[in-house]
Amino acid sequence: MSAPTLNARRTPEQRRVLLGTLVGTSIEWYDFFIYAQAAGLVLGPLFLAPVSQSSPALAQVLSFATIGISFLFRPLGAIIAGHLGDRLGRKRMLVLTLILMGVCTALIGVLPTYAVIGVWAPVLLILLRVLQGFSAGGEWGGAALMAVEHAPKGRRSLFGAYPQIGVPIGMIVATLVMLVLQSSLGTEKFLAWGWRIPFLFSLVLVLVGYLVRRSVEESPVFQELLTRQRESSAPLGQLFRRNTKEVILAALIFISNNAAGYLLIAFFISYLTKGLELPLKGVLLTTALASLGWLIFTLVGGWMGDRIGRVRTFQIGYVLVLLWAVPMWFLIDSGSLFLYFVAAFVLTVGLGLSYGPQAALYSEMFPANVRYSGVSIGYALGAILGGAFAPMISEAIMGATHTSWHIGVYIAGITVISLVAVSLVKDKPDCDLSRVTGA
Repeated sequence: MSAPTLNARRTPEQRRVLLGTLVGTSIEWYDFFIYAQAAGLVLGPLFLAPVSQSSPALAQVLSFATIGISFLFRPLGAIIAGHLGDRLGRKRMLVLTLILMGVCTALIGVLPTYAVIGVWAPVLLILLRVLQGFSAGGEWGGAALMAVEHAPKGRRSLFGAYPQIGVPIGMIVATLVMLVLQSSLGTEKFLAWGWRIPFLFSLVLVLVGYLVRRSVEESPVFQELLTRQRESSAPLGQLFRRNTKEVILAALIFISNNAAGYLLIAFFISYLTKGLELPLKGVLLTTALASLGWLIFTLVGGWMGDRIGRVRTFQIGYVLVLLWAVPMWFLIDSGSLFLYFVAAFVLTVGLGLSYGPQAALYSEMFPANVRYSGVSIGYALGAILGGAFAPMISEAIMGATHTSWHIGVYIAGITVISLVAVSLVKDKPDCDLSRVTGA
């Protein structure tokens, strides 16, 4: 198989598909990561005031727990999005999940705090988080398959990397927005009311995403995808009768990447500013710069997946995460922003290589008639087992041991699980996706 290139000529239709998946996933993950960062910085004292006053450490653990709650509803979102897609069409479901995520994010930005409405504040916050999780569950599978199934020969993994880079793009935008606000308003105003602005800004991004996806509404791609979705999104019973193994493997493959990723997304910022007392502006800027590595190496991982195989690329990425999981903490604990950048950037190399080829690998693991459900549910379950409670677990480990590298042991342990799981998958880079009959 010849090596694909990043600059190979694409048709206008392919460019529209890639733009639609990239913009949509970037906006969805911006919404998700704004919450994750706010949970590490401000939400505990504002929405869990009694707990925060008596035990700030416990309030931080509970604040991180609200990140995980939304993950529990991703499988439900994946199932219902597939079912409704049969009746409303794939394009409409992708737009609806985008709008639902954006509206929920904006509502968090106007939500009264505990000081105003008491216990209803955390209750409403959790409700909006549930709806965010539901929305995210309906988004990823559709975007991933849209890109992968319309890739030219030899570039399926690279095309599948485009919706994947929505994650680091969403994180970079979220972090930069937080940085600009904190720098312009100052810490006091930011903590008082400025934190709400990034949530409200989501409405602008949703409008942009809607216009971009609407611009490809009449593309034959969407009609073709709707036909395929009618075949693949409904038969859950058949999925679990014949492909339970593939669903379990898909979930286990993802847990390391998702858990380690949520350290970068949420835990590092909280730990550096509250635990090591480093300046928030410096931490946010350094995190955004380091996250560029995640974007770059996700594309590189997609390219490598076409060149040397999806499984081999995953293995290289996970070996890097495994080897770096413990040593990076000694750099982070130095209190140097430069060494934190090195620690985070090296981590993103492994994250990118184990994320870029994911969409292609998952698509090739499932037969066409259950592919939409299979990739979506496998991804959602992996997120529950991996990143959902990773910040909370990391905070609890720190509280119990007061030793940061123990968190690295936790990440290394689940990375071994993911490495074994991906090694059990047979690579099928040359298969015809319309004819895949099983793993």
